[in-house]
Amino acid sequence: MSRIIECVPNFSEGQNKDVIEAIANAIGSTEGVSLLDVDPGISTNRTVYTFVGTPDTVVEGALNGARVAYQLIDMTRHTGEHPRMGALDVCPFVPVRGVSMEDCVACAKEFGERLAGELGVPVYLYAEAATEEHRLTLPQIRSGEYEGFSDKLLKPEWKPDFGPADFVPTWGATATGARKFLIAYNVNLLSTKEQAHRIALNIREQGRGPEEPGKLKCVQAIGWYLEEANMAQLSSNLTDFEVTGMHTVFEEASEEASELNWAVCGSQIVGLVPLKAILMAADYYMKKENLFILEEDQKIRLVVDRLGLNSLGSFNPKERIIE
Repeated sequence: MSRIIECVPNFSEGQNKDVIEAIANAIGSTEGVSLLDVDPGISTNRTVYTFVGTPDTVVEGALNGARVAYQLIDMTRHTGEHPRMGALDVCPFVPVRGVSMEDCVACAKEFGERLAGELGVPVYLYAEAATEEHRLTLPQIRSGEYEGFSDKLLKPEWKPDFGPADFVPTWGATATGARKFLIAYNVNLLSTKEQAHRIALNIREQGRGPEEPGKLKCVQAIGWYLEEANMAQLSSNLTDFEVTGMHTVFEEASEEASELNWAVCGSQIVGLVPLKAILMAADYYMKKENLFILEEDQKIRLVVDRLGLNSLGSFNPKERIIE
């Protein structure tokens, strides 16, 4: 059985097509790597790349992308709706076939050590690769964002796992780790950023804090505004879609919005989505509406329609759904 790992690096550039393409070319030209998707966001000023390969080749692909980013991205000039702390903000490794989570942890550690050694930048390990309890999640590490990292690096508890505890203004800091498949899923709202964030606080697992948790497990969420679409989004990360699926987030957000007289206008998947997650949503709507559908393609079409996945651009199932 072939050994396949997915890597999903997020780079802090979503507007400059030349930079986006240069990073894509660096990753895609790596021997043994298949670049599956490049998903830039204008307002977020961030691009999510998805590629697969063997343990050795995905590490090389990520490093090749990082080398180009180091030359072309200047974080002192970066602004965007998405929280961020570095030019290569996060680089997770995900088991796909013939590999374990431990194999992905090994990839994260190798990548982090080599990135820090070559570029002289601070790197943190998170999720399954985390070395400290207070570094398990991205929000923990990213707290304070890029603007706060020069002070954060002075604190002993935030000494990087790899690289110097020095602030590199053009780069910032990078997190790398190993995790399950994550779905980046956004619900479109005809509202303000603040109103979208209010819904995010209500539904995300951490809620408003330890004393006021949110409704949905394994969901991280914030609200932001898309200038190019003239609408807000409830932006969520589903860290375990088998615990909380896209349809659950969509229905909860729709219910919250309806109570406040705000309109939901479809939704958006960033990057790729597992077929299983789509079929889970199909099962939900078939049961809810008492529908009888046998063919898989028709189930997919049902989900695209009910979640409004074509609302911000064409959703091509053959390109966006993976098994």
